[in-house]
Amino acid sequence: MPQFDLVIQKGTVVTADDLAQVDVGIVGDKIAALGQGLTGQEVIDAEGKYVLPGLIDVHVHMQLPVGEQISADDFETGTIAAACGGTTTLIDFVTPQRGQSLVEAVSERRAQADGRVAVDYALHLTAVDAQTETLTALPALATQGYTTLKLYTTYPALRVDDGELLTLLNGCRENGILPLIHAENDAAIAYLQRRFLSQGNTAAIWHARSRPPLVEAEAVQRVLTLAALVGTPVYLVHLSTQDAIAAVRAARRRGQVVYAEVCIQHLLLSERAYDRPPFEAANFVLSPPLRASHHQRALWRALTRGELNVVSTDHCPWTRAQRERGHNDFTRIPNGLPGVETRPLLLWETGVNRGRLSISHMVEVCATAPAQLMGLYPRKGTVAVNSDADLVIWNPDRLWTLHAHELHQHVDHCPYEGWHGRGAPEWVLLRGQVIVQEGRWVGHCGQGQFICRQRYNG
Repeated sequence: MPQFDLVIQKGTVVTADDLAQVDVGIVGDKIAALGQGLTGQEVIDAEGKYVLPGLIDVHVHMQLPVGEQISADDFETGTIAAACGGTTTLIDFVTPQRGQSLVEAVSERRAQADGRVAVDYALHLTAVDAQTETLTALPALATQGYTTLKLYTTYPALRVDDGELLTLLNGCRENGILPLIHAENDAAIAYLQRRFLSQGNTAAIWHARSRPPLVEAEAVQRVLTLAALVGTPVYLVHLSTQDAIAAVRAARRRGQVVYAEVCIQHLLLSERAYDRPPFEAANFVLSPPLRASHHQRALWRALTRGELNVVSTDHCPWTRAQRERGHNDFTRIPNGLPGVETRPLLLWETGVNRGRLSISHMVEVCATAPAQLMGLYPRKGTVAVNSDADLVIWNPDRLWTLHAHELHQHVDHCPYEGWHGRGAPEWVLLRGQVIVQEGRWVGHCGQGQFICRQRYNG
């Protein structure tokens, strides 16, 4: 019987397909064997616990500059928080300034992250125009592992118009790049913002009212129409409404390839958060905004039916002081919520413990499908021989209560303050190295690697 560097014994290994009581043998940074009675130089006893693949969050924004402000988590604090929640791979974004080349923007973003990240990471490209320089950069960058492209239909600094969108969608198809689309109607948002501000409506609730469900539904439908014209698969980020889900469902019936993501906050938080005092309501400003509870129910139905492929976070935290700049103008409140550390806890409690999701389904939407869609599989996203030994030993009986001051996310509030549940990561391994031990961070920044991803071939 071979000796392994490390063996995880007596746990229940969970994949997207099944559960099995087998030992996991690790040599170096890879899973070398799955079987019974494995022995190793070091042993972790996982009896009574689940062994999950390291979770993947495909939608985060660390140290994101917005105007003169930068989001509260940098690549160090944000990736430590991810690890403590059981997430071992993140995908962040390269976002060029208008007129800046994608190649230059990639170089700058890599310089910010390399040597600082505590877990493995990759980067989505973002295109803010369809100029020749942008289009000609795509093939080479795809070869270097940048195989997804974020496109926005809103935000003045980021938005591409319909003509540019068509051109970029076609460029994605030609280069094996999966386009990720933030779909909201920019003109409608701008119109509503001007109208509400002119009426003296400045509080956070008006952020949500300036981005009603129709704003998302129209843009989703338009994006799907344009994607059909050029025959390009699309991945729609952070869907938040039953209307958007209906549009995706209809497109799939027509034969389109459409992937859909939901964020944990849209599953769990409602527009009632905006009824809080203004200084508290501002902490719940994000785009798309929180919705009425019937949209939450529709999202859960779609998730349980497999119509939503991925659960992510869109992690982009801001401190109370940073949000204060919008105290008399909701359009100046920076958008985004923290969630990179709490997503697994919350989805386990509200999904698995409440019977909405099986454990395998949770692994599917938080690890396997993200890895498959984003060009990481089978290196990431599963427990299999030759896969990276990114593993989470999950204690289903561990109790927790969320308090901002106890979390590793570098922000002074938690959207789920006081929420409690059962089930949490106890040990987390990154490529065979223990980075969380009995719930405590024991890793070091800089151990994370940039992952060169495969081209989309779906």
